[in-house]
Amino acid sequence: MPRTLATAPILVLNGPNLNLLGQRQPEIYGSDTLADVEALCAKTAAAHGGTVDCRQSNHEGQLVDWIHEARLTHAGIVINPAAYSHTSVAILDALNTCDGMPVLEVHISNIHQREEFRHHSYVSHRADGVIAGCGVQGYAFAIERVAALVAAAQD
Repeated sequence: MPRTLATAPILVLNGPNLNLLGQRQPEIYGSDTLADVEALCAKTAAAHGGTVDCRQSNHEGQLVDWIHEARLTHAGIVINPAAYSHTSVAILDALNTCDGMPVLEVHISNIHQREEFRHHSYVSHRADGVIAGCGVQGYAFAIERVAALVAAAQD
């Protein structure tokens, strides 16, 4: 049975190097920190009567484990897989186990304006939407979309 935002949080997953937001390549990723992103996500979810569970890991297996957990405990997933977007079939396979759960993919930079290898994302094959190039505001857009998809599933 689908969960509501009132009964289950949205999982916000951040992949490798995102713990260094605000420090690493600010000309590409901006000056906002991961704590700023988490606060933005919490504020956006709260506006829809929900909460977020924000996590970050530099380890692919940890991200996979958290996705498996989310299948049973969360209303939806917002994921910025970072470099794993372009390499991880394991994360795609984990997301494919999340039947009926909204998944939104976020990229702070516009991956299509960057190096050619960044133009392909395995995660996009499962994502219900992809937001790229909107800076950290993309996370708020993703939370909004998950809220809309969760609400639509209740109708």
